[in-house]
Amino acid sequence: MSGLEIHNGKAFPLSDVPVLPEAEARGVALAARDEGHRLAAMFAAPAPVPECVRVHLVTAEDVEGVLRIHAFDVARREGRFRSLTPDWTEAHLFEREIAERYGLRPEGHPWLKPVRGEPPVDGPDLFAPPEGARTRLDAYPFLRAEGEEMHEVGVGPVHAGIIEPGHFRFLCHGEKVYHLEISLGYQHRGVERLLGGGPDRRSLVLAESIAGDTVIGHAYTYCRLLDALAGILVSPRAMAVRGIALELERCANHIGDLGALANDVGFLPASAWYGALRGEFLNLLMDLSGNRYGRGLVRPGGVAFDFTADMATDFVARLRNAAGNFDRISDVLFRKPSVSARFEGTGVVPREVAEDLGLVGPPARASGCERDVRVDFAHGVYRFAHIPISSATAGDVAARAQVRRTETERSIEFLIERISNLPPGPPLIEVPPLAPRHACVILSETWRGETVHVAFTDGHGKFMRYKVIDPSFHNWTGLAMAMRGEEISDFPLCNKSFNLSYAGHDL
Repeated sequence: MSGLEIHNGKAFPLSDVPVLPEAEARGVALAARDEGHRLAAMFAAPAPVPECVRVHLVTAEDVEGVLRIHAFDVARREGRFRSLTPDWTEAHLFEREIAERYGLRPEGHPWLKPVRGEPPVDGPDLFAPPEGARTRLDAYPFLRAEGEEMHEVGVGPVHAGIIEPGHFRFLCHGEKVYHLEISLGYQHRGVERLLGGGPDRRSLVLAESIAGDTVIGHAYTYCRLLDALAGILVSPRAMAVRGIALELERCANHIGDLGALANDVGFLPASAWYGALRGEFLNLLMDLSGNRYGRGLVRPGGVAFDFTADMATDFVARLRNAAGNFDRISDVLFRKPSVSARFEGTGVVPREVAEDLGLVGPPARASGCERDVRVDFAHGVYRFAHIPISSATAGDVAARAQVRRTETERSIEFLIERISNLPPGPPLIEVPPLAPRHACVILSETWRGETVHVAFTDGHGKFMRYKVIDPSFHNWTGLAMAMRGEEISDFPLCNKSFNLSYAGHDL
């Protein structure tokens, strides 16, 4: 037996999910791996039988655009299941999260540690801090190594400026990093718990606040999920405006990242120019939605704001001007030998490592993994307007920067074409109540990469379980691998080339 084949953005009865014996469920997962599937999601939820917790697995096969879901039950009294991680590395963080949240022990997990330092929702506390620890994260068991000239460098959790809290522990021999361990979870907000019981008036605001620089991305994914569970299809115009907003957010953040990379190697002219150009894309979002991050724009049933004919003409002219400026700035950055000397060969993540870890987004594509939800699991406007996948093979800082450049160029082309040819239709339609006892899995390609939202509804059409997987959840381990064998002084450059979210990880 295999998992239930499902579609990105299409609801299905929760009773259709195959619930298998644990050994059989494990075999189904490994068979999917052998067929080329990735582990898009693995999470636990209360089972219909109070004595059990139900573990769900969602796998994704990019070439054919296939999603599958299946589940198995774990008895609370036993509180353990056989770890999938030794055979499928992508499961490592998912299983750690299940252990922390529900107190279920994945037997045989090679590196069982807390993910966020939160107390369990329901079940025994496997990571209770020892007496005297100020916080749960103070007791985090970092990897240690002893030896002459071996030393540790701790950075954070308090950082300079307004950066969010996170702790980085470097295990070094001289200046060379042997291992980087990343501990997050210092401001756990409980977003998934707060979304439970919805949708209500605050649910969309919560979705927009999952990661402050991905307002459009998470709101877009949340609203697609509600549309599917309500059984509605938004108008072609609403699809187009949603896609336009998503690409404006992508351009603003990619351009900001390129400027930050230029700053990290001391090339200040490009840093300043990119900073000004990023502001233009944020201003376009403000003109469309009333604020620079697009809050309140994307809504269930469509969008709250629409283009007028004059707005569309103005946007196209400004985007064409921005495209020319972006090309000129990028040519200066990428042709500068002193920049190339810092970018090339720094922070390499080989393709096989990226595949093993299940990396997504620009870091995955920079390592030769050609995966992009807009193409592989096309949805909304992307079913009618194709954006080619931007990829590279070197897996270094230069490759991650080049992917961002190419994606920005292609997104601007998409924006000009879509705004010039907006289809008809109402921007917003009414959303009926959600289907009871249904489920839906949504994949979106936000600017950091694949974002996954999963929801199960109860008998009243309310969220019984809401699961969010931000791209950063997959990619933080990729940053740790990128630093192995590097000089510790290259950490800011490697870190910025990934530019991962603390908040998006800390759900």
